[in-house]
Amino acid sequence: MATSDDTPKSIYDFTVKDIRGNDASLSEYSGKVLLIVNVASKCGLTQSNYKELNVLYEKYKNKGFEILAFPCNQFAGQEPGSNEEIQEVVCTRFKAEFPIFDKVEVNGKDAAPLYKFLKSQKGGFLGDGIKWNFTKFLVNKEGKVVERYAPTTSPLKIEGMFALDLQGGLGSCCVYVINYELCK
Repeated sequence: MATSDDTPKSIYDFTVKDIRGNDASLSEYSGKVLLIVNVASKCGLTQSNYKELNVLYEKYKNKGFEILAFPCNQFAGQEPGSNEEIQEVVCTRFKAEFPIFDKVEVNGKDAAPLYKFLKSQKGGFLGDGIKWNFTKFLVNKEGKVVERYAPTTSPLKIEGMFALDLQGGLGSCCVYVINYELCK
């Protein structure tokens, strides 16, 4: 049985797998603004979101901002490829330069521990489950979930909030977690 000391206190308590299957501790991103995105390649929202994520990454990557992408195939099977195929598509078709991680599930008994934590910290409209692709979680530099955004909220629409944090305007840096799963 887990004790209360085993309960994660921030996203920095998690170790995930990168796209090649290697362990990656999220603590290495501590103190940075992160945009953690659950991605998918065959979604109506994919093109616009990758375009906007690339804009944000290029603009802020040298200012303490990182985007971490987590592929997901739970919504209409829109990320069916292997990790190698996903990486190829993300890097060549969408020209993403940010880190891509292992494919995860965001809902159900096999949901990734990171997503279980995110959902437990900030429920959604009509329940805690991820409803579709592009659900976003705002997390501060201490790894605490501050806000959750609907799948249709564009990354550029939330830029102002983390841009202020990068400049110290809100008192602490933020992390954006986007559930960027496949959509119709």
